[in-house]
Amino acid sequence: MSSVRTPDPNPGWLDEDDLREARRRLPMVYVQAVPVQLDPLGCVTDVGLLLQPNETGELERSLVSGRVLYRETIRAALLRHLEKDLGPLAMPQLPASTVPFSVTEYFPHPSETGYTDDRQHAVALNYVVAVRGECSPRADALQLSWLTPEEVLGADVQAEFTGGRGRLVEQALAHVGWGR
Repeated sequence: MSSVRTPDPNPGWLDEDDLREARRRLPMVYVQAVPVQLDPLGCVTDVGLLLQPNETGELERSLVSGRVLYRETIRAALLRHLEKDLGPLAMPQLPASTVPFSVTEYFPHPSETGYTDDRQHAVALNYVVAVRGECSPRADALQLSWLTPEEVLGADVQAEFTGGRGRLVEQALAHVGWGR
């Protein structure tokens, strides 16, 4: 005879100790989104970048990013993190396909990939996501800045990224037709 168990209301969450242990042993799966605004022809006019404090309190540019939870679809993870970081009125238009424009592999130490995350080994699926609504940063973001592609590719803004994320934004813009 099988026992009846109450389902876990948050089956994809790990407590802090379990998460720390998992990060020590396994690559974590993430989604990252580069939010963009489009003109009527579908061309990128602006790129949304978050400004966040890092663990030492220094400010750095960041993207919408977060883990994919156990039993969560990529589409649901993207929507959850876009709403968490940009607010419930952002009205993101998720891509028709869940095929990312790139896959990046982050390591807790410098590696051949050029991408680092001090906390863990992570694999990120990267998307460009059009946003039509009103955005207001939430969670740990202090500010959301809408910058032109030219501004984002400039040396000053690129220097504000860490862990290779500036290069990732360059790839996102190349994917939608922008380049240096």
